[in-house]
Amino acid sequence: KVFEDFTEATTALALAEQRYEELGERRTEAKDRLRALREDLQLVAEAARDAAVHSPDEEAVTFRNASRQVFQIIEEERMRIARDMHDGPAQSMSNLVLQAEILERLVGRNPDQMLSELQDFKNSVRNALEETRQLIFDLRPMTLDDLGLVPTLRKYIKEYGDKYGFTTRFNVVGEERRLGGNTEGTLFRIIQEALTNVQKHAHARTAEITLNLGKDRVLAVIRDDGQGFDMSKVESNLARNRNLGLISMRERAELERGTLEIKSTPGKGTEIRIEVRLE
Repeated sequence: KVFEDFTEATTALALAEQRYEELGERRTEAKDRLRALREDLQLVAEAARDAAVHSPDEEAVTFRNASRQVFQIIEEERMRIARDMHDGPAQSMSNLVLQAEILERLVGRNPDQMLSELQDFKNSVRNALEETRQLIFDLRPMTLDDLGLVPTLRKYIKEYGDKYGFTTRFNVVGEERRLGGNTEGTLFRIIQEALTNVQKHAHARTAEITLNLGKDRVLAVIRDDGQGFDMSKVESNLARNRNLGLISMRERAELERGTLEIKSTPGKGTEIRIEVRLE
């Protein structure tokens, strides 16, 4: 029995290590894409700066400010990925190595204690696998590419509400289908960020997400019954580059030639509407 449990735990550890390596490869790919984006934006920003030298106008200043915001958002995202990897899978893997060393010392010396340690080891492996899967999902849900936006949102929204203790509802209007281009990824990230804001700031009991799939457009609406906020203060924060989450949502929508509208009143919740026209 001890040998079978040890073999099972060793196999699970190997799977966890494989998952961790896959996560590292995905992180490298993401860093490469971010680096390429930064280089492209830098070239555009330099061109705008050169143009501003000869004709310094409001458009050039606005463009430089927008570029600066994009760079800041990229850095924030890279820091978040690095922090999540360090605090999650990397730390868990280090603990697994220590536990494996303890098991090696107990083999043949104290079978009873080894059974107890082996059970803890198996539980640690399962937790490490779950952390790794969650981080991979946050980077890029596999179901988004395999199944599409609607199944991914249906699963994500329910699990998010269960995890953070508030009720979520997901409604789909129109025919369920795959959306072309980057539309699915864009809408998922915006809805993901909106739910993060609900969890962190709204103190809501309920969040409702409605996805309206029209023939030539997609409309996503996120409503919550939380504490709401003063829109004038939010717009002021956006102007001073302080609310990167809302900036990121708006930038994503505009990159897909879409619009993002926020309505909120203190004490009466918040509504976010994203509309993207389909080619």
